[in-house]
Amino acid sequence: MKLYLLLFAFWGMTAAYAQTSFTVTVTNPLKVDRADQPVVLQLKALAAGAVDDCRSALVMSNGQEVACQLDDIDQDGIFDELCFLADLKGKESKSYTVLLSAEGEPRPYEPRVYAEMLMRNDKVKEKNRHNNYIESITARGDCANSYNLQHHHGVDFESELNGIRIYFDKRQTLDLYGKFEKRLELRETQFYTSAQQKQDGYGDDVLWVGNTFGLGAFRGWNGKEPTMVDPVRSRTQRIVSYGPLRTIVEVIDQGWKADPNKAPVNMTLRYTQYAGHRDTDVDVFFSKDVADYLFSTGIINVKESEEFSDKKGLRACWGTDYPSTDTVKWSRETVGLAILLPQANIVSEEQANKDNYAFVVKTANRHIAYKVCYTSANEKFGFQSKEKWFEWLKNWKKEVEHPVIVK
Repeated sequence: MKLYLLLFAFWGMTAAYAQTSFTVTVTNPLKVDRADQPVVLQLKALAAGAVDDCRSALVMSNGQEVACQLDDIDQDGIFDELCFLADLKGKESKSYTVLLSAEGEPRPYEPRVYAEMLMRNDKVKEKNRHNNYIESITARGDCANSYNLQHHHGVDFESELNGIRIYFDKRQTLDLYGKFEKRLELRETQFYTSAQQKQDGYGDDVLWVGNTFGLGAFRGWNGKEPTMVDPVRSRTQRIVSYGPLRTIVEVIDQGWKADPNKAPVNMTLRYTQYAGHRDTDVDVFFSKDVADYLFSTGIINVKESEEFSDKKGLRACWGTDYPSTDTVKWSRETVGLAILLPQANIVSEEQANKDNYAFVVKTANRHIAYKVCYTSANEKFGFQSKEKWFEWLKNWKKEVEHPVIVK
């Protein structure tokens, strides 16, 4: 409480700077305890006329400071959203006091997520020592080999539970990193774990994706099968937010000829990874109405996998295969994958083939949102059988359909 009073006293002495405070109540509608529940506030609506350009924020609950994050989603230099995470017991409500100020900088907190982009440097003999960090890259549609422009072939990101990279080519596939321990690792391994790191308990690439969906890649549909995101005028990857509570990355395809009989479209794929979560939010935005276009997404049919589907948007599998040859010792890996789509966007749930468990989907209002998640059987904190994985997914869907209530 003393910290709370001192901070407010400090801001009171700087009254020349615009500021505003308000109370947010967050309620868990379910009977189960829930941790790290995202609370995202739109600043322009909350601070209109009081703080037109928020530069810092403070969130308090029961006299304790709560880690928060300011994000500039549209990259115009002005913060658009404030995010914090709530831990709630079953049916519990908590109040949070939020102070926004036009002065200062975002407060530093311990990172719980990570994202990076690195330019490839073949002169470096130790493949885990690249330091050519970038934040955005654009390749023309006729780029001969965009896949090899970046180290680990595209942007990567993680929470304590997962690690994902997105290929920078027409596949735009999500490839997966499996962990043994619940922690951040990609800054150290850069997705290519050394033999020593493996011995020290670090994770590694656990999935072979090829030309499949991997974990929920978004693609076209030609009436019979998925089509790649090609041709395009250009494709871009960029990091919108680095954390500490969520990381946001985007893949932007300009001039995508998604349907050869229709005009090209511009598409932005936004991936949001929250701390404490193994699931990832996927938002797909289009520059115009594409209600008469068909698209596809789904998950790879991992070798020897068993499928689970509730026929209402949740589809999953559990299987074992060899990952890519750049992993340490190239051992077989067991993974569980899942995708959760809104029923309103599903045109059909396709019969499984050797490559994919696919959906044909459509958009509404130039947007579609869905979630993907996975587990590696290597996890000491995860699931060791398909039965436990599929059961967890049923509870996960229930929580997704009943988010915390924010007032």
